Amino acid sequence: MKQRKHLSPYRIMWLFVMFDLPVVTKKERKQAMGFRNNLLDLGFEMSQFSVYVKYCASGDRAEFVGVRIQRQLPPGGKVDILTITDKQFTNMKRFYATSRIKNDGKVDQLHLF
Repeated sequence: MKQRKHLSPYRIMWLFVMFDLPVVTKKERKQAMGFRNNLLDLGFEMSQFSVYVKYCASGDRAEFVGVRIQRQLPPGGKVDILTITDKQFTNMKRFYATSRIKNDGKVDQLHLF
C-alpha cells in the first residue's frame, strides 16, 4: 500500500508573482490585462498591485505553475517568482493603512488536489 504524504506546513508552498509590464501602448495594456487574467485563471489572488499570491499543495505543483507563468509573460515584461513554505507565510506581518491584518494562514479560495 502506498503511503500518503501528510500536509505539512513545511511542504505546502505559497507562490508569489511580482511583475512589471509595459503599459504605454494600447496593445501593451491589453497584454498586461491578459497576463493578470491568466494569473487569476491559475488560481492566484491579488495581494498588491502587480503582486499576486497562490497556495500550492507541494513544491512540485509550485514549480509547474511557475513554468506556466513564464510562458505567458508578455514581451518587455519582467516577472519575479518567490516560493515560500506555509510556515513562513504564517509569519508574514501584513498591514492595511495603520491597522495590522491578522495572518492566520487560511486561504480564501477552495483548492482541490
